[in-house]
Parts: sequence; structure tokens; C-alpha cells
Amino acid sequence: MKLLHICSLLAVVCSTAVQAESYVIGVEKLAFAPHYSVDAQGQYQGFARDLFDLFAQKSGIELSYKVLPVEQLLPALLAGQVDLKYPDSETWAQAQKTGKSLSYSQGVVEYVDGVLVAPQRLGLPVEQVKRLAMVNGWTPWGYQERIDGGQIELTYSDDLRQMIRQALRKDTDGAYFNVVVATHYLDNIRARPGALIFDPTLPHNRGSFKLSTIKQTQLMQRFDRFLIEYQAEIAALKQQYRVEANLDPEHIGLEQWKLDFLERKKLKEAQSQ
Repeated sequence: MKLLHICSLLAVVCSTAVQAESYVIGVEKLAFAPHYSVDAQGQYQGFARDLFDLFAQKSGIELSYKVLPVEQLLPALLAGQVDLKYPDSETWAQAQKTGKSLSYSQGVVEYVDGVLVAPQRLGLPVEQVKRLAMVNGWTPWGYQERIDGGQIELTYSDDLRQMIRQALRKDTDGAYFNVVVATHYLDNIRARPGALIFDPTLPHNRGSFKLSTIKQTQLMQRFDRFLIEYQAEIAALKQQYRVEANLDPEHIGLEQWKLDFLERKKLKEAQSQ
């Protein structure tokens, strides 16, 4: 009987330990490839999924993903319905976060948000941007003063697909979005590479996606160590999904065939030296 009692206690302790190492990440129900998306079965996928699965594997923990509409994600974190939120940033939704002590990871992946225009509009001054396509919920950093002054009219869409269609029809002078995501959509889904290109001369915003939490600060510290210790594996994932591809000012927004040509030219020049 004593042996049975001891075994039962061990089973309870082991079960509790396993539960203590299970966490829920709240993620966006959004088509945001190559960073992340949700398939027809509701499964989270893309670079972010592979990254967090790698973290779970290396850390010996269990992670599950709660896919939520964007507007419900932060409230779910604040209400304790999820342990972590991705993506996040200290600069996002500051009013909703007032009085809440959120912790953020180091930057997971770099991004650029800016305006994509038709090639013939490339290099035109910001004064020529009269109508700007936006996806609901986005903030057009660098344009608010002109919007408030009535110099720019915003046209909202429910998603990237609708917004790109508006810009391609020339209903607007440009579309403000994540440059890598918009370029990926045009190149791989819409099959219109180069139809819209990022204009780096217009105001744009650089930042990084981070993981956030309220209570799981120790787990966040482990995640930061993971980002350092497994830099090579993470870099390989970034290269596979091209989530940071061509974010340097010289190449950002270029179609893939042009980038491949430049890379081959650079390699050939290096070999000839």
C-alpha cells in the first residue's frame, strides 16, 4: 500500500510538472505569409510556427497556438486567456496597455512597413500621394500629419488581397503595408511580380516583431537566450522563408528575379578577383 501511495504521489508530481511547462501563444488569424498564416484546417503555419516549434523542442516545453482575430489578441493576453502574444511591440496599442506590465522579448524578426506604388510613380514626392490604401487596423506611420490635414485620404480594406486590388486598379496612389508580405503576395499568390514596388523615398517605418507576456517573464528570458544560442538555426529559417529578405535600403522591394541576378553578378565578380 505504501508503494502504491508513493507511486500515486509521483504521478501527481510528474503530471503537475508537465502542466507547468505547457504554454499557450496567442497568434493572429491573418494571412501574413511568409511570416505566418492559417490554413484551411485552422492550423498556424509559416516562419513563426517553425521558430516557436524549434524553441519548444530545444527548451523541453510544450507550446500550443490559439489563433484569434487581430483585435481580440491583445485583450486575450491582458485577460490571461493566453500566456504569450505574437507578434507585439512596445509601440503598439499603447492606450490599451496603460497600467499593464508587459514584458517583451528581443527582436525576433525585422520588418519594414511602407508604401508600394506602381513603377511609374516610383520616386514621386509625398505631396503626390493623395489617396492611400490601408488594411483595417493598420497605422500609417509617417503620414498622420498629412492625413489629419486632409492632404491624404485613406481607403480601407478588410485584407491584403482587397487592398492590393485597389492599388492595382489605381483607385489609390499607393498601398501601405508590410513590404515583405506585400511583395510575397504579388510574387507568389497574385503572380504579378513588380506590379507594385516599395518606394523607399516615401516615409516608412522599421521595427521588429517581438514576443510579449504579462506573467511568464522567466519563459521570456529563456526565449531570449534561445535567440542567441541558436542564431544559426534561426538564420536558416529566416533564409528559408525570406522574412528578412532584402530589407537593406539598396535592395528592398525589388522583384526576386532582379535580386537573383544581382546575387549571381556579385558572386561572379568575387570569383574573378
